[in-house]
Amino acid sequence: MVDLIRKILDVFYPLVSRIFDKTTYYYAACGTGNLVLSWFLFFLFFQFVFQKKIFYVNLIDYSISAYTLSSFLCFIIAFCIGFLLMKYVVFTQSELKGRIQLFRYGLSSLITWFASWLILKILIEILQFYPSIANVISSCIVVVISYLLQKKFTFK
Repeated sequence: MVDLIRKILDVFYPLVSRIFDKTTYYYAACGTGNLVLSWFLFFLFFQFVFQKKIFYVNLIDYSISAYTLSSFLCFIIAFCIGFLLMKYVVFTQSELKGRIQLFRYGLSSLITWFASWLILKILIEILQFYPSIANVISSCIVVVISYLLQKKFTFK
């Protein structure tokens, strides 16, 4: 599967070879695919699974919004897919052990998810954006942070 992904990506690499080195290109392509998948899943979870509702947890007197639940589920799915893509397609030259990479990827993913969720919350609750649009905007903002964390920390 990894070879197939790389072969498909390599077909399009000449189009951007003057702009990106191959690792950055692979990162951008895999990350974009994973990001678009998470946007699609967020929309499905928010609209259809959680039906835009607010859920109340009576035991601890707490409420949780459909966009928070959707964001968290997307984080879990994107985390799994993203780690596999980063480890086996993008940063294959890393000499760090897999468990160290997984721990670092988890830490950097939590940081970027929290930043994205915080921006999402501000866009929805303060600026009154529609949640699916706010999700796209917030994730675009944290892409740069994510790239730097992956390149300089997780898979260095």
